Amino acid sequence: MDRFIFHLAFPVGNIEQTKAFYIDGLGCEAGRESPHSLIMNLYGHQIVAQVTNEPLTPQKGIYPRHFGLVFSQEEDWEALCDRARSQNLTFFQQPKRRFAETPLDHRTFFLSDPFHNLLEFKFYTQPSAVFGESELTLVGDRA
Repeated sequence: MDRFIFHLAFPVGNIEQTKAFYIDGLGCEAGRESPHSLIMNLYGHQIVAQVTNEPLTPQKGIYPRHFGLVFSQEEDWEALCDRARSQNLTFFQQPKRRFAETPLDHRTFFLSDPFHNLLEFKFYTQPSAVFGESELTLVGDRA
């Protein structure tokens, strides 16, 4: 196991729809499961779907909340994008390029799971943009 792995818990309405989206759709590996939660492996990171009875309502946009992955290889980003299309997953935002021809140039797309959780998947053309380039102030599409 890597020295550190990321853990994220998020709300869902039921386990079966969670499996259909995350395991069948995205290709996550299933871990432990109970009637109220499901642990999954998303590219080596632990995500945990927690069933809630509270209303799960859609956000109006990608802010303030979403989660996802930054890919280090463009072909991996493209493969997941192709998989999402072939599995008929719901794109909240279609694949696009942000900040082209700048040090922050990256490709991104957003998916929406059946419970209105938004997932973003990115590939930066310059690895320094992931945590660096602090002199630049562009972050996301927020006006």
